Amino acid sequence: MITTQPESVTVFSVEDFVMSCEAGGNPPPDFKWTKDGEDFDPGSDPELKVTEHSGSFAFYTLSYTMDSLKQYQGKYVCYASNELGTAVSNEAILTTDAPPIQQKEKKVHVKSEEGGSIVLKCNPPQSSMEPIIHWMDWRLHHIQLSERVVVGKDGNLYFAHLTSDDSRVDYTCNVQYLATRTILAKEPITLTVNPSNSVLRNRRPHMMRPAGSHSTYHALRGQTVELECIVQGLPTPKVSWVRKDGEMPEARAVRDMFDRRLRFGNISESDGGEYQCLAENSQGKAIHTYTVTVEAAPYWIKEPPSQLYAPGETVRLDCQADGIPSPTISWTINGEPLTKFDKDSRRSLTASGSIILKDVNFSDTAIYQCQASNKHGSILTNTNVYVIELPPQILTEDGNTYTFTEGQNATLECETFGSPKPNVVWESSSTSSLLADPRVNQLTSGALEIFNVSRDDQGFYGCSVLNSNLSVSAELEVLNRTMIRSPPEDVKLQRGETTIFTCESVVDNKLGAPLIQWRKDDHKIFESHSDEKYTFDGSDLKITNVEESDEGVYTCQVITKHDMAEASASLTLWDRPDPPVLLQISDSERRAVTLSWTPGDNNNSPVTDYVIEFEDQGSKERGWEELKRVKGGEERARLSLWPYMSYRFRVIAINDVGKSDPSKPSEIHNTEAEAPDYNPEDVRSESHDPDTLVITWEEMEKRNFNGPEFKYRVLWRRVVGSGPNWHINYTTAPQLTVSDIGNFSAFEIKVQATNDKGDGPEPDPVIGYSGEDVPLEAPMNVAVELINSTTIRVNWAAVDKETVRGHLLGYKVYLTRIGSRVHHRGRRSREPETTVVVETGAGEEKKVIGGLRPYSHYTVAVTVFNSKGEGPPSETLAFKTDEGVPGPPMSLRLDSPSETEMTLHWTPPGQPNGVLIGYLLQYQQIVETDDSPMQVEKIDDPMVTHLTLSNLDRHSHYRFFLRGHTAAGDGEPIMREGATTLDGAPPANINLTTGENSVNLSWVAKKRHRNVSFQIHYLRKNDGSKWKTTEKVNSSQSFYQLQGLTPGSNYQLRFSYNNKTFWEADIDTKGTEAVTEVQPSFATQGWFIGVVSAIVLLLLILLILCFIKRSKGGKYSVKDKEEGPMDSEARPMKDETFGEYRSLESDLEEKRTASLPSLGEESKLCSEDNLDFNGSSAITTELNMDESLVSQFSRPSEALPDNSPLNPTAVSPAANGMPNSVTILD
Repeated sequence: MITTQPESVTVFSVEDFVMSCEAGGNPPPDFKWTKDGEDFDPGSDPELKVTEHSGSFAFYTLSYTMDSLKQYQGKYVCYASNELGTAVSNEAILTTDAPPIQQKEKKVHVKSEEGGSIVLKCNPPQSSMEPIIHWMDWRLHHIQLSERVVVGKDGNLYFAHLTSDDSRVDYTCNVQYLATRTILAKEPITLTVNPSNSVLRNRRPHMMRPAGSHSTYHALRGQTVELECIVQGLPTPKVSWVRKDGEMPEARAVRDMFDRRLRFGNISESDGGEYQCLAENSQGKAIHTYTVTVEAAPYWIKEPPSQLYAPGETVRLDCQADGIPSPTISWTINGEPLTKFDKDSRRSLTASGSIILKDVNFSDTAIYQCQASNKHGSILTNTNVYVIELPPQILTEDGNTYTFTEGQNATLECETFGSPKPNVVWESSSTSSLLADPRVNQLTSGALEIFNVSRDDQGFYGCSVLNSNLSVSAELEVLNRTMIRSPPEDVKLQRGETTIFTCESVVDNKLGAPLIQWRKDDHKIFESHSDEKYTFDGSDLKITNVEESDEGVYTCQVITKHDMAEASASLTLWDRPDPPVLLQISDSERRAVTLSWTPGDNNNSPVTDYVIEFEDQGSKERGWEELKRVKGGEERARLSLWPYMSYRFRVIAINDVGKSDPSKPSEIHNTEAEAPDYNPEDVRSESHDPDTLVITWEEMEKRNFNGPEFKYRVLWRRVVGSGPNWHINYTTAPQLTVSDIGNFSAFEIKVQATNDKGDGPEPDPVIGYSGEDVPLEAPMNVAVELINSTTIRVNWAAVDKETVRGHLLGYKVYLTRIGSRVHHRGRRSREPETTVVVETGAGEEKKVIGGLRPYSHYTVAVTVFNSKGEGPPSETLAFKTDEGVPGPPMSLRLDSPSETEMTLHWTPPGQPNGVLIGYLLQYQQIVETDDSPMQVEKIDDPMVTHLTLSNLDRHSHYRFFLRGHTAAGDGEPIMREGATTLDGAPPANINLTTGENSVNLSWVAKKRHRNVSFQIHYLRKNDGSKWKTTEKVNSSQSFYQLQGLTPGSNYQLRFSYNNKTFWEADIDTKGTEAVTEVQPSFATQGWFIGVVSAIVLLLLILLILCFIKRSKGGKYSVKDKEEGPMDSEARPMKDETFGEYRSLESDLEEKRTASLPSLGEESKLCSEDNLDFNGSSAITTELNMDESLVSQFSRPSEALPDNSPLNPTAVSPAANGMPNSVTILD
């Protein structure tokens, strides 16, 4: 068989001359050639060199000149023969051509006007090769192409219209020929664009290429076809393509060169039809129609296979081909036409082109050629017919495993050999009727094909040959198909941004780790190392600093050894639109113009809006202002203008990325002056001073003046008594003040706009008033009605409006609390007076006022007020509020004297709101269901400030509510939660950590247990020493360090509580025992002991003097008592003598709630700060408790220790190792 066909070639140089042919066969074939249908022997030509190996034949030229090669132009066919037959190759055409060369050219200088269109010609050299055209400048940079500037298929450079920026001297056409690997640079062209002295006139589109309105295009199937429409016009026309007789094949039809070309890759017969390009701009449109006719060279529909046949079989060789026009079928045997053979009744041809051989014998072994031909070419196929007798064989190995993924088409091989051809049967372990499944098909080769396999198809399959004992088995394994779970998504980016395409996949574990391959426009992407343009992070692709060259379709391919999944996304570079150009003003009227413009490039994001801005040349300080906004599809707008203004316009385009730069401003447009259209708004009087009328209004914008010499005409007259005459004054700005006009009189006022062209519309008058003065009289008949203990109703009689001397704004009620009605020791308690002012509306003559303090003395007075101020107050009226329920007690502290008792300490309510006659205590156990019964204790003595509850559950927490009680009822409660403290016990588990000279002891302190003291006894063994005992250790400490031990020694430890040992341990200190000589220390010297004793004695005397001085200063002065922070009602007294103040000792012993006075500024030495030098003194502890009680009661959450029953999550600090009851319970 021919394995390598000879190829057609165009020879441009002697090195290109080669013609080769390869074939396979057993025995190896011999080769011969024909040229133009005649026998041709390359070996006999002295100018040719032949290279012949087993299975290949090639010949070359020995000539050095192209002229000598012209004799070899022609059509060549290769024949390969052995004893089984002759195979024939396809026809190969050899032609010669001269390579293109540079031609001498004159320099071209082209001139044209701005706005015109032009074509710069390339004129590439004639050649059989298709050139590639590049227009570049002298720096070898490509000329910037756009919708306005494009390159035609003929290589010329087309300008739809010219701008001044197109002028340059180096337009160079570079012609590239790939076959000869040459680039020819043409002579540079100079283009000069002369600026237009007038406004550029827009032009409708006109076809530059092709000419006319219709073209016919003939193409062959499989070719690449480009349809082209290049247009001129101003503004630059937009080009679109449609198919008139069907649907546009978007998958194959690609728009190129800014929509100026429609390219079909691998065109097919279905693409034939009518295509229309439509070019449009604001001035009109142009249309060109292409009729595309697609014909086809012959191509195979069905080729006859080469096979073995047994003698006596009937052979049918089906040969079907198609093409436009339809091809003719012809047969040859071993390269010879059938006409050269004797007629044989066993051989026949069908109408469809098939050949039938009946009752074949060994002499029918040959190679049959089927050839299909039409006017566009011919194709040829070789088919071996081998007549032989051979026993059947199965060539496929037994036990093969075939692995596929779900959805694939599986093929299980069963290749057999024999003549006649063995008959193969397939069986499956999972089904008895395998071929009944429409997805299963047995091929003529013997293989079994299963379409769209699933997991149910897994299993073992058997292939056997009928009428023999030959068989093989195969296993089919079906895995989960590879899927992309998170595919890449389309993105639109601006230049310089970074994006990441994700590609998360799911792969069957048996397929192993997949290969992730990224492609851009079907080209592999490799990771960048220099500029980091492309980087891979797992399966993700990161693209940095995107630019135009990065636009395209990115495809993620997840490749395994058995399948592949892929997903694609596009990257589009978008940006703000380019600014519109060529602004033009037209259709000018008195107050309107039409503004049109040419859109700039939208940069891949459609324009959504155009904003038209204006600048008033007479008020440039205002800058550019928005005038109108139109949709993105518009290219003109009708603008409404103000009179007497000088305009310049500009346009800004907006897309989804942002705003374009503003366009260049238009020419100046002036509007004529007219009379004002409006009068000023919000005309009013703002008269503040008596006897004056101030008229003011909102100043009009300058653009509403409508003309020169703009002024305001101000008119006023009295509402009553002045008649119809108006007083008139002119001003250029608000406001106008009229004097000597009387207090608070009504006027009609109006303001009219006027300029040199006339007056504005007639304004409507408004009512204004001259200046006000303060009211003269006070409200009369003031009365108070008690509604309840905290609410009253105040009534009064309305004042005469003439005495108000202005707008009556309302009344003010002055409510003053003198003090409480409670008496202590025969005197009213001293409290600062507080006054509340309540305002009413102008029409109110009574007011309900709430929020008063019960059981208090009050006074009330009423005034009237206007915008100028208040009048005199009414007579003061005194009244008293009734008794009310008290506020909550000021503090509540819990103390637990035993495991079943709780003592509550409290201070009376700060606001008793009456005579306190007792307390109500409610308490309940805290349980999860929150339904425990409430127990009640009544306290009838208001002087009682503590109560002890017995028989409480030692395991429970309680919630306590305490309320004061007056004749009006129970007051608001204060609430606390707490639990009793349990009897203390020494620690149970003690952890020991030894060092060289010490041992650290730690334990967990028991929560809610009282602190107990225990001692540690320790004995060093084996040295005859005695037991030693530590000071008392508190169980709440949780840690103790036993020091003074000897390194490297063994000690016995005993822990005792109440003279009973509760824990023992033996320890070994670390290190090695050292023998040291005790050196005398200066601390043991007699002189040192004497000095220390003297110092201690002096300090003791000083402390005694300080305490004596503090005790003498313990009496409070009356002034300090009155100015103290606590109200006399809030501080209960034991005795009944009012005004007598107790000493510090009595306060400390009784309540411990009042603050201690300092010893005076002059006694810094004996201040509390200096006394509290070690934090453990009993006196300083008592003082600190005294001063901090109020803060503990008012802020119990801050005073609670962390290990108390109220906050059981942390460890409690202890003062001197003893936790006090306040910090535990409260």
